[in-house]
Amino acid sequence: MRHEDAWAVILAGGSGTRFWPASRRARPKQFQKVAGTRTLIQDAADRLGRLIPAERRLVVTGVEHVALVRKQLPRIPPENVLAEPVGRNTTACIAWAALELARRAPDSVQIVLPSDHLIRPAADFRKLLTAALDEARASGALVTFGVRPTHAATGYGYIEVGRELARRGPHSVLAVARFVEKPDRERAERFLVSGSHLWNSGMFAWTTRAILAALRAHAPQVLGPLERCASAADVAAAYHALPGVAIDVAVMEQARDVRVIPFGIEWNDVGAWTALQDVLPHDSAGNVVAGGATLVAQDARGNVVHAPRGELVALLGVSDLVVVRAGKALLVCPKDRAQDVKRIVDQLAREGAEWL
Repeated sequence: MRHEDAWAVILAGGSGTRFWPASRRARPKQFQKVAGTRTLIQDAADRLGRLIPAERRLVVTGVEHVALVRKQLPRIPPENVLAEPVGRNTTACIAWAALELARRAPDSVQIVLPSDHLIRPAADFRKLLTAALDEARASGALVTFGVRPTHAATGYGYIEVGRELARRGPHSVLAVARFVEKPDRERAERFLVSGSHLWNSGMFAWTTRAILAALRAHAPQVLGPLERCASAADVAAAYHALPGVAIDVAVMEQARDVRVIPFGIEWNDVGAWTALQDVLPHDSAGNVVAGGATLVAQDARGNVVHAPRGELVALLGVSDLVVVRAGKALLVCPKDRAQDVKRIVDQLAREGAEWL
């Protein structure tokens, strides 16, 4: 099925606090070259290829990051960049994008993608998107994507799957039994063994009409104020009063017809510095270095290092550390505490520090 009416909505409003100090308020994670020569948001746009051209891509970002979006994605028309005056989680930005598409292309079908994931290979990913667009158009259901787990991850939410409802080429379309929050280790091990749980990727496909109907039914407190806006000034005023709620909680867990397409290509949400171990090559001692820096390691194993090109990082007799140098800030922590970097950011925010 051809999808000349397909649009992509790229969500680029995250703050990337677990990637501090490289990720800052002025230039959060999605605008960084975390694991390659292109930034994460550039990779997200590049993966769409010819499936959805630039003129049919919306980017929702913070008002303070509009210039970065336009610089890094110059082919996106300026009117396709929606600038949130304040972050209100994914339900608000998805609702605003849906209303914008209802105005421009009411019969459209959408792919909703975070801007800070790593997914390879791109050609296989486009085939997956095509299958999801076909299913969303044909069924009118809300479609999400579930990653087949490779280990008992505790940093991801999960999707418990039900029976097969359809097939789109080689891809199964399964009923969603329920969404599960991030589990502890014991529960994650059970999920892995069960074979009936997928990692929740946070990517979606639906028709514009279907998501607006679901938002009216389950999140009227978000959609209603935005529907009543007649101008950009109205949107700015309405946004400040909106609740901050994730689309999974507000809509996907409540909706009646939610379907999932499992996939097994390489996927990583790059949620913390330790994710670099999964996407970058290691040296003979299991150390990973990113950002262009030179690493010299003696009796050092399993470390993750990120520093700018032209700088040298030397490690001696240490193991399983995260070492990040960015600007005038330096982070050093055990790898098993990498998810807690947000606590440092929270402390700096309370103290009004300049390092954010």
